[in-house]
Amino acid sequence: MARGAKAAAKSGTETPIIHGAVPPREVLLQFIADNPDRASKREIAKAFGLKGEARVELKEALRGLTDDGLVEKNRKTLSRPGALPPVTVLDITTRDKDGELIGRPAEWNEELGVAPAVAIRQSSADRAKGKAPVGGLGDRVLAKIFPSKERAGPAYTARIIKVLDKHRNALMGVYRAMAGGGGRLMPIDRRGEEMTIDQADVNGATDGDLVEVETVRSYGRQGLNRARVLSVVGSVASEKAISMIAIYDHGIPHIFPQQVLDEAEAAEPATLSKREDWRDLPLVTIDPHDAKDHDDAVYAEPDPSPDNPDGVIVTVAIADVSWYIRPKSALDREALKRGNSVYFPDRVVPMLPERISNDLCSLREGVDRPAIAVRMVFSKEGRKASHTFHRIMMKSAAKLSYQQAQAAIDGKPDDKTGPLLEPILKPLWHAYEILKRGRDRRQPLELDMPERKLILKPDGTVDRVHIPERLDAHKLIEEMMIQANVAAAETLEKKRQPLVYRVHDAPSLSKQETLREFLATIGFSMVKGGGLRSNSFNGILAKTVDTPHQTMVNEMVLRSQSQAIYSPDNIGHFGLNLMKYAHFTSPIRRYADLIVHRALVGSLGLGEGGITPEEEAALEDIAAEISTFERRAMAAERDTVNRLVAHHLATRIGDEFEGRISGVTKSGLFIALPQFGADGFIPVSTLGRDYYIYDEAHQALSGERTGLGYQLGDTVDVRLVEAVPLAGALRFEMLSEGRKMPVATRSFHKSSRRGAGSAARKPGTRPPRGRR
Repeated sequence: MARGAKAAAKSGTETPIIHGAVPPREVLLQFIADNPDRASKREIAKAFGLKGEARVELKEALRGLTDDGLVEKNRKTLSRPGALPPVTVLDITTRDKDGELIGRPAEWNEELGVAPAVAIRQSSADRAKGKAPVGGLGDRVLAKIFPSKERAGPAYTARIIKVLDKHRNALMGVYRAMAGGGGRLMPIDRRGEEMTIDQADVNGATDGDLVEVETVRSYGRQGLNRARVLSVVGSVASEKAISMIAIYDHGIPHIFPQQVLDEAEAAEPATLSKREDWRDLPLVTIDPHDAKDHDDAVYAEPDPSPDNPDGVIVTVAIADVSWYIRPKSALDREALKRGNSVYFPDRVVPMLPERISNDLCSLREGVDRPAIAVRMVFSKEGRKASHTFHRIMMKSAAKLSYQQAQAAIDGKPDDKTGPLLEPILKPLWHAYEILKRGRDRRQPLELDMPERKLILKPDGTVDRVHIPERLDAHKLIEEMMIQANVAAAETLEKKRQPLVYRVHDAPSLSKQETLREFLATIGFSMVKGGGLRSNSFNGILAKTVDTPHQTMVNEMVLRSQSQAIYSPDNIGHFGLNLMKYAHFTSPIRRYADLIVHRALVGSLGLGEGGITPEEEAALEDIAAEISTFERRAMAAERDTVNRLVAHHLATRIGDEFEGRISGVTKSGLFIALPQFGADGFIPVSTLGRDYYIYDEAHQALSGERTGLGYQLGDTVDVRLVEAVPLAGALRFEMLSEGRKMPVATRSFHKSSRRGAGSAARKPGTRPPRGRR
């Protein structure tokens, strides 16, 4: 009996299994659910003994399951919708009746319902021998996930790989003192709850303090849960308090242990020993005007070889962080714990101490600095002919800002860029024009999503929202960094050196179908099939330029994309349309790049600081951790912006704004205020007295009786009715009348009667009380 048949029999499936024949759909679904770590097409075929034509039939069967929404494709692996990935970050939240620990995924899409429970299995023998990490209540852990074989109890079991954060059971909020003693805890999370705090449990907190508390399960005054203050973080009115909320809320390490600081201070500048001396090469750094660390420098020149007429040589030099951050050191452990630097509007939480990031590894102008450089040769058509890596000592010829370099090229050089224009800047721009030919031929995904930056006042509040101009100087550096990353991945593959890739899977077939249906409602078509490429989207995006649909289609295309992650297994980068890609160019702020540097040093024999066998064996876990930490940083940055904007608009309750519908769900509409970079919500219960039905294909809410409704991308007038600054929440009231929905949308109602589809409230019912 094949392994797949055994799995089906063990799970209770009674359908007969014929070895060598494609099994029935229910058996395939059961196998995928029971074997998340080997649910790829190749592994399924192997499990059921499928060969030749049977493999083609299996491919069609799996495609049918995906198209029907019964399974999802993540990279090469299939899973049931809502299933946990094989490696997941869990928060240990409680114990079962037998005292076993129970965790839930740290990140979960609430639209899928309640997050699944996971039973934590910890062998007492392994614990006693110190072989396995030990978790406890409140811990955040990285765990290997297994579907439970038991009919009762949690759907999954887990084995802890690593404890990421200890004792996360503390909650955060703002203490508000009350007359007569004690006070209340005001939540900082949108889904948080108010709690009462007795005077005996205040622990020195004063009105307006940001505090950490633990919950006392018995109820107190007004029927609210009671809490006890564990520690006072600081006043919420102080400068930088908003980002501090996100730092604590997401558990971002922000204070360097003394041992780490001591290691950084003891570090000695690198010497020329075993390095090539490139200090006479006029490499320059081009960064934001307020950058404090400079980890990349560039230089370009014509290729003198007669075999490459009109070709160019592009040199990219990257700070040699691997020289200073050695495996197993305190600096290395802390860098992995952080995973990356986190950038808030008012501060940066760095991955490395300033002694390393802003001093020894920063490619300062006129100062000797160690670097790893890649020298790339391109033909005049923008095709890379060759590349080589070097461990060097360099001296930056100039520190320039993007705006400064661009102004010089545009005919407005200053005292600094004037002498650099002919020998350095013009050759760089000429090289970029050549690289751009290669990029245009490659056709990466070209989304038009302007970046918004909050400009703060000295007191840390919002002054204005700024959209930086996208300059050729930005694009030049971006493309040269991409080519350096490609060269790193190619070199390591050629050396058969294990590494961490930056991978980006193609959109799942279900997301493709959702996008295809949506585009059809506005008169656009998209090809079907699994061979979709990034340029397929570019054709659609190009047709929407300067039309009312431009922003809406860009957002929908973005939503259809998979999330880029780190992985030791290469599946290519769909968005960049590259087969081999690894992050190499920012080792000061990304641990993934540091791993790639070590891999290059070790595989090319460039001296000390190479990757170790222990690191190579742990690459899967490292990739999972740093991918999680990247999502953690993005969530913290997003929450901080939301809170800052909510503070900014809290004094404008009742004001009217022009907004754009940026999201549609069965619960209501998300509204974006582009001039503030703000997002808020309109509950469906407040839209009107009609019965609103959610049409996912058309991204619309439309009235069953009137046929009037709202669709993604619509420009609408709204009134701000509530702002909760600490939670970063805004609630609006709709002022614009709904528009007549397309015929296709209205016909959807006939097959989605009340109770059969995703719908809103009944006519005339009042919205629920309390914050929404």
